[in-house]
Amino acid sequence: MKLSRRTTTAAALAVLALGGTLAATTPASAATTAAYNGACGPGYRVTASTPIKSSPSTTIGTTYVTYNVGNQGFCAVTVRNNPGTRMFMEVTLDTWPTGGNAARDYESFTTYAGPMYKDAPKAA
Repeated sequence: MKLSRRTTTAAALAVLALGGTLAATTPASAATTAAYNGACGPGYRVTASTPIKSSPSTTIGTTYVTYNVGNQGFCAVTVRNNPGTRMFMEVTLDTWPTGGNAARDYESFTTYAGPMYKDAPKAA
């Protein structure tokens, strides 16, 4: 299985893999927000998403980076389009530029990897 990684930035960094290749990160739209599964919990809103492709025309999942204004926290989750047999999935979340200890979830999952949480970077 070919594994791919792509970095998503929005003041948070999410590294992901789902056995496919990735397209460029896009800002959250109504369509991407509707597909997000809510795994991060109440108060988290999608700020960025990255489709994961197995070929140039086939999207097999999406990684979502979310933010909660109330607790000033980020969350990331990688969600498959068609849950089913277990496959390797990964989501790693780190804050930029003050990262250090990334939050990471990886193994074989049927539906999604994550959620992984990080606090927003504090201003110096």
